[in-house]
Amino acid sequence: MSLRLGVLVSGSGSNLQSIIDSSEKGFIKSKVCVVISNVPGVYALERAKKHNIPAIVINHKDFSTREDFDKAIVNKLKEFNIDLVIMAGFLRIITNVLLDAYPMKILNIHPALLPSFPGLHVQKKALDYGCKFAGCTVHFADSGVDTGPIIIQGIVPVLDNDTEETLSKRILSVEHKIYPQAIKLYEENRLKIIGRRVIIEPPLSPEESVFLTNPLVEV
Repeated sequence: MSLRLGVLVSGSGSNLQSIIDSSEKGFIKSKVCVVISNVPGVYALERAKKHNIPAIVINHKDFSTREDFDKAIVNKLKEFNIDLVIMAGFLRIITNVLLDAYPMKILNIHPALLPSFPGLHVQKKALDYGCKFAGCTVHFADSGVDTGPIIIQGIVPVLDNDTEETLSKRILSVEHKIYPQAIKLYEENRLKIIGRRVIIEPPLSPEESVFLTNPLVEV
């Protein structure tokens, strides 16, 4: 099933790029049909333009409430007939205006193994806590902060000499792999939500689940 994707961004858009690349290579059937940023001038907008994808700025500072901002986002997504909303480094807490418009049709990626370390500066939190493994999570968005049902997670080792920068870079490389994979599972209608659990049917093959178990430590 090919879906029309709307991608929400606030920054450089490296996850956006991985999704565009996955689409152009045929790994996913879905296409990015619009990219919307709440921050003017970010590089994610340039990435979209290079692939002839409409790149639109809706600045949250122009709205008096979060709900009004989300209403503008919804109107633009509807204009492009978007089926699935992808939050890729979108640094805004969304409201029920957006959630109700796209119920369980909004995905988000977070650079930690939820439910551990929601919010910001999560790589530093993992280092400070002494974690031996870290990673990233793709989940359905809900009204909380990084609290929606988990679709897929990727794991990386935390090395003794890691800094926040080196750990972030290692996690980001896995983000670029699991986000397209989560979209692929969605477009194949393989995700079944039972309470807080997301069941993948049929289960992931060994090739699909390579990042879901403790990996060999490669340095």
